[in-house]
Amino acid sequence: MKVIAHRGYSGRYPENTMLAFRKAVEAGSDGIELDVQTTKDGVVVVIHDEKVDRTTDGTGSVKDYTFEELRKLNAAKLFPHVTDFEPIPSLEEYCAWMAQTDIFTNIEIKTGVYYYEDIEKKTIDIVRKYGLEDRILFSSFNLMSLVKVKKLAPEIPCGALMGGNGLGNAGYCCKSSGFEYYHPGYKTLNEEIIENCKTHGIKLNVWTVNDMAELEQLYLWGCNGVITNFPEVCKAYVKHKSN
Repeated sequence: MKVIAHRGYSGRYPENTMLAFRKAVEAGSDGIELDVQTTKDGVVVVIHDEKVDRTTDGTGSVKDYTFEELRKLNAAKLFPHVTDFEPIPSLEEYCAWMAQTDIFTNIEIKTGVYYYEDIEKKTIDIVRKYGLEDRILFSSFNLMSLVKVKKLAPEIPCGALMGGNGLGNAGYCCKSSGFEYYHPGYKTLNEEIIENCKTHGIKLNVWTVNDMAELEQLYLWGCNGVITNFPEVCKAYVKHKSN
């Protein structure tokens, strides 16, 4: 079972920053999950919320900032005890760094609230620039973005993200849509959904797993990956179980 660091090592460091990504690797994570949006001037950046208010010292929407303006904001707002300042990274900065590691990355395309023009193509172009196609997985709550990704880069796997009550017959849905993964929230899962995905050859990465009982249940169910804020703890558990 793979351990995927949710927005980097976000349980201890500022989410979606290079610091959180480096610490995730140091913690032994198999992969990193991050979120992408685009700026006013079309730069693909790594940030979860459509607005900068929660995680930075700025206000307003990502789409209304140029990249230069966005870089001046402090993305370490929620972790003043850890570091004084961390900028919002561009996806290009992340990929240049990732190319020097052996991890894989789950890129979530944030088009569920605001649909950024050409974000799929821009993201794929950056991935290809650094030769990372074989270490990337795309996911999105907006399945139309995944359909677009599959047209542009059919060789890169995609995962259907589901919140709310999840999705019945998820394995069939993903397989018939050409997606290789299903990414549900833990609370929407049951054995029937697990078996449905396995029957149709669909792999499961489950979010956001920060509870030991949940982690143990997913291991027993044979899920492929857990997306967690605390990768070091999850990795230690998986290593122990595999010995």
